[in-house]
Amino acid sequence: MKQHKTFTFRIIVLFFLVSPLFIQAQGEVKNESISTPLVGIHWGGNLPGGDLLARYGFLNNLGFTAGYKLESQWYFGVDANFIFGNNVKMNGIFDHLLDDKGNITDVNGTKATVLVYPRGFNANFSVGRLFPTGKKNANSGILVHAGAGYLLHHLRIETNDQVVPQIELTYKRGYDRMTTGLNVHQFVGYSFLNNGGPLNFYAGIYCQQGLTYNRRTINYDQPDIPVSTAMRLDLQTGIRIGWYIPFYSKKPKDYYYN
Repeated sequence: MKQHKTFTFRIIVLFFLVSPLFIQAQGEVKNESISTPLVGIHWGGNLPGGDLLARYGFLNNLGFTAGYKLESQWYFGVDANFIFGNNVKMNGIFDHLLDDKGNITDVNGTKATVLVYPRGFNANFSVGRLFPTGKKNANSGILVHAGAGYLLHHLRIETNDQVVPQIELTYKRGYDRMTTGLNVHQFVGYSFLNNGGPLNFYAGIYCQQGLTYNRRTINYDQPDIPVSTAMRLDLQTGIRIGWYIPFYSKKPKDYYYN
């Protein structure tokens, strides 16, 4: 848990350190619609639904996005997201490894600590449109986009510095519930592009529907129960908040000096 918090913190700090280098590329927008590339970072907090609800609780999504906004207000983009959380609802996965005292022991016969976390990844392509809401800034307003991509999620199993042979290396595959497949998503929110300043953000409601399949042929904790081969419906619904940096081209001045 401490390791993934440190990893997340480092990603956010790195982004804030390098972003000022790109802000210099911004020009002044004024009130006309423009074409501009966009890059940024975002965080999402999602509640699972459908088949995913039986496995996990609240899930975080931390990711990067890159896209292009046209003068016609159409938007095209790609994004990639790291999925993580702390709440696993599947109890008793390692019960068959317990000794008569109710402990799992490592190779030295010492009581082992086994931790499990939800982990995953998705990458998507999006198409959408901006609907301006004010006359003073034609590049800010209601942003709607949808798209499709790839989704993967599984259980991350950790024993820290201990070695528990039954759940090490390839044996983890018998417990990790690896699941992959197609996902589609929808976003509705507000997008704000500042007139030349560094404050550029978007926030709104994000929904994702994963059409996935189990990729393991056996679960070691349930060896007598066949692993389902049916398509799963893995739902995530929540909010997404992002900060992006538009690369506005410099506009020519209205007057010149000889």
